[in-house]
Amino acid sequence: MHPSNSVLLAAWLAWTSLPTVSAIDITVKADGGNATNGHQYGFLHEDINNSGDGGLYAELIRNRAFQASEGFPSTLDAWYSIGGASLSLKKLEKPLSEALSTSLNVAPSSGGYAASAGFFNDGYWGMDVKKANKYTGSFWVKGQYDGQFTASFRSNITGDIFGSTTIQSKSVPDDWTEHTYELRPEIDAPNSNNTLAITFDSSVVDGSLDFNLISLFPPTFKGRKNGMRIDIAEALADLHPTLFRIPGGNMLEGQTNSSWWDWKDSLGPLKDRPGFGGVWNYPQTHGLGLLEYLELSEDLDMELVVGVYSGLSLNGDITPEDQLQFFIDDALDQIEFIRGPIDSKWGARRAELGHPKPFKLRYVEIGNEDWLAGRPTGWETYKEYRFPMFLEAINAAYPDIQVIASGSIFDGHDIPKPGAGDYHLYAEPDTLIKQFGRFDNVETPHIIGEMAATHPNGGTSWDGPMQPWPWWSGSVAEAVGLISYERNQDRIIGAAYAPVLRNLNRWQWPITIVHHAADPALTTKSTSWFIWELFAGHVFTETLPATSEDGFGPLYYVTGKNDITGGHIFKGALFNSTDNADVPVRITFEGVQAGTQAELTLLSGPENPYGYNDPWTGINVVETTKSTLIADAEGVFSFEMPNLSVALLDTAPKYGRY
Repeated sequence: MHPSNSVLLAAWLAWTSLPTVSAIDITVKADGGNATNGHQYGFLHEDINNSGDGGLYAELIRNRAFQASEGFPSTLDAWYSIGGASLSLKKLEKPLSEALSTSLNVAPSSGGYAASAGFFNDGYWGMDVKKANKYTGSFWVKGQYDGQFTASFRSNITGDIFGSTTIQSKSVPDDWTEHTYELRPEIDAPNSNNTLAITFDSSVVDGSLDFNLISLFPPTFKGRKNGMRIDIAEALADLHPTLFRIPGGNMLEGQTNSSWWDWKDSLGPLKDRPGFGGVWNYPQTHGLGLLEYLELSEDLDMELVVGVYSGLSLNGDITPEDQLQFFIDDALDQIEFIRGPIDSKWGARRAELGHPKPFKLRYVEIGNEDWLAGRPTGWETYKEYRFPMFLEAINAAYPDIQVIASGSIFDGHDIPKPGAGDYHLYAEPDTLIKQFGRFDNVETPHIIGEMAATHPNGGTSWDGPMQPWPWWSGSVAEAVGLISYERNQDRIIGAAYAPVLRNLNRWQWPITIVHHAADPALTTKSTSWFIWELFAGHVFTETLPATSEDGFGPLYYVTGKNDITGGHIFKGALFNSTDNADVPVRITFEGVQAGTQAELTLLSGPENPYGYNDPWTGINVVETTKSTLIADAEGVFSFEMPNLSVALLDTAPKYGRY
């Protein structure tokens, strides 16, 4: 055979051996679907992975107030001497406040070899220093000193100074005085390995000086005082979130029944906040407190799901029935603080703190994962008396609030009406696929309070480690899960990704939707971020029934409409097609005429299904393709989906809030 003919034959044989896949035809009815209850996409925030302190909360100084809490004594962590000064911690007879009882004593070297003495702080593993930013600082001092303080940004590598300012001392020996300043760098620092230094004239100071609550903020999101870091808040805002579960999961419980997340300790001036031991092996400042959470929900226009302590902690401590009323009353106080009128006790307190207008609150969750901590006894007491007592008390005072249990019917809880459940799923991709129809016939309303693909397929699940990053095929499986929940949006309140943030310098949980470090250039949106953003940016006001002879798998989908935009919407995820083949899709919306235009957004990933978005390279492995489709003469929209891809078709695209 002629060589050229053999090449042609080989090519023909290869072509004929490719898998042929029939189109999946989907017909969508004009009505008859589920009326939406406002299905929402959002996230749970918890100070795991230094995602609050050292993350979303914009404070640059680590260990700013030498706070002590259960399990964490005061330390000099992150503080270093300048000019030979001796640094020590002291509990003075007159502390800065009852909450902040330990302070930093700075004694210049007795040898007097340095003209200036002081200290520096290296922040949360560095500080981003930019010429365009105005930094706002403050510190409290006690002791006799008539000179000036100097605050400066310095390189932790070369010692170069990028900007400094002087502050005239008001310090006196018998009282604490606050000093405030603004610091504007003269140049951009070449990297984030920088520190803040505070120095003073060692020849003028009388003995030593005591310092506390040493704080420094960059510009914050929406310009909020004591606010959020701009790049991280913007990454969350760009998700179009409508659901915000606070104050986190395990953090709410605390380690013991004497160390739960006490919202009252998180209010008011920073000098009156004692801090919190947390549950993730480091202390927290409580700078990001209840009011700051509420203000963020307002800034991002998110619906609140507020968790209240249920009387069970992570070590298994259980509050007896005859002592539970204290925590029920505390929960009612918290609800009143959030949404009470200004003539109520706690509404007046909120107004006193600068927010007279009540916040919107429709959802209150009792505890967190009570089916897990202290089981089986803890879970039995939750079902027996703890949840029923909270449910009755809250609905008696606030009949419009949806009270949510911290577990689901799948955890063995026959949730009493009118309560709702909370389902958490951290799983292998295959588990997310297998559970596609889990809520199809469930009558009890639920929130999906925490979900993410965390472990690779293969059956190890929690017997093995999580994946080091969110990965593409895991993210597509999450899309399948989200579709399954949105199909049942008359009963599913919404879904929250968790946890949301990870500091690249210290973490306990690698799977998060956004990664960050001191350098904003490292703030990275994970593969999952792109899927959640796409789905949250196109919401239904009503689902629409869809039929197909092919059923579900490998294509999973949900269809609906938005009465505000007039859009008909298809959301689909293709997971593990036969031989990894592309799949043609044909969609017909009843009532949508031939010639109608629609925007198709297709998310596809790398050849390696375990590909991820790497903060260190900055490469985004998610490819986003947008195209305009026109319904053919029969009103059909036709397109192809590659294996492991996510598609969204909208006849009236308008992103985010409508």
